[in-house]
Amino acid sequence: MNFNKRSAGLLLHPTSLPSGTLADAGRWLDFLKAAGVSVWQMLPLGLPLTGLSPYQCASAFAVNTALFPADARVDMRRFSPWHRAQAHWLDDYARFIVIKAEHAGAPWTDWPPALRDRDPATLAAFDLAHADALREIMHAQFRAATFWRGMRAEAAQRGIQLFGDMPIFVAHDSADVWAQRDLFLLDADGQPTVVAGVPPDYFSETGQRWGNPHYNWANMQADNFAWWRARLRAHFDWFDWVRIDHFRGLAAAWSIPANEPTAIHGQWVTSPGAALLQAVIDEMGELALVAEDLGVITPDVTALRHQFGLPGMAVLQFAFDAHADNPHKPENVQTDTVYYTGTHDNDTLIGWWHSLPEQARPHVRWQLGLGDVEAASDAQIADAMIRTVLQSRAALAVLPLQDALRLGSEARMNTPGTENGNWTWRFEWNAIPADLASSLLDLIQMSDRCGTLDPA
Repeated sequence: MNFNKRSAGLLLHPTSLPSGTLADAGRWLDFLKAAGVSVWQMLPLGLPLTGLSPYQCASAFAVNTALFPADARVDMRRFSPWHRAQAHWLDDYARFIVIKAEHAGAPWTDWPPALRDRDPATLAAFDLAHADALREIMHAQFRAATFWRGMRAEAAQRGIQLFGDMPIFVAHDSADVWAQRDLFLLDADGQPTVVAGVPPDYFSETGQRWGNPHYNWANMQADNFAWWRARLRAHFDWFDWVRIDHFRGLAAAWSIPANEPTAIHGQWVTSPGAALLQAVIDEMGELALVAEDLGVITPDVTALRHQFGLPGMAVLQFAFDAHADNPHKPENVQTDTVYYTGTHDNDTLIGWWHSLPEQARPHVRWQLGLGDVEAASDAQIADAMIRTVLQSRAALAVLPLQDALRLGSEARMNTPGTENGNWTWRFEWNAIPADLASSLLDLIQMSDRCGTLDPA
């Protein structure tokens, strides 16, 4: 797949809208249109179970209904056919949420054995006894899906595409793992034998131990990746473009023994990513997927991405080293790339600039074409980096809203490897400068990024 137009996007999760919900979506879409932005990228929409991270959610299919306006009205007469189409995940998700609530939020591995192990008679009795609660969970998902369908149509009318994010792994304490234990590497009690993460890297000296169970790829291949195909179908019901987070895990994934407290002592284990992607394409045709290929990237990962023609990612904050072959350097960024000033895991541009040691700053200024201007202001640095990304060869250039607003570390979305203070940033409408949309539009037009991104 190749991009055939140049476009610009803004990265903003719905929780960062002023209301913390999609109640602001119409006004936000109007701002994007006025700014010439044709792509709205966001983080996963799932329901976080512990903490606020949208990358550790209760389901790979359900959305966090708290993100949606509570007063949205829908025609419930359409619920039954929608329910039939979603029953492969919806019924078990509703059970999972209601059972968890009845057991004070305990993980499914701590439930009474008959519920933990999904005894059919016990589940049938539970369904009868909790019919109203189960129905409300399902209705809430239907209302959210209906609202989104209308919002997506409004975005399309404004020439704006929606760009979603799909975590490669799912949480252990999730409806998916509880309902389909055979698809994951678990012991007899349902506990993971190995967990996912990444080895030590730029973000952490001890790596990241995410704790997600690894897939039982042999069992997944046995039914031609039916769960994965259903998952991607669901994502493309919601989004025009989907980023596969930690795409490298489809080539090989970092496998950590479950009893290890950090990610240091793990190993790379090969994944059947080519077979999976081929199964998806055989069913659904060419898809608008983007590979998040940041971190420790080996030739097999690049080969897998190129085999299926998937765009990759680059981040300008990673560009300022002495290695000429650094893929994040503007001169090395190719068309089939989504180029970011920073992602949700990076500090803001100004926060990043402040964190640099003084001796590293002259090189950055030189790389950005600011020469030896030691007095370069925060705004000049941010402006130069934004221009660099927008003027690059990458078909899609994406700015976190925090960078467009020239905000500091107080607006950082997430600091990997930490648990406090993440995922909470919101902007206020009165903090949007009156000329921001027009100034972005000027930059986007000068960068020839006024098109709507299409796969070709």
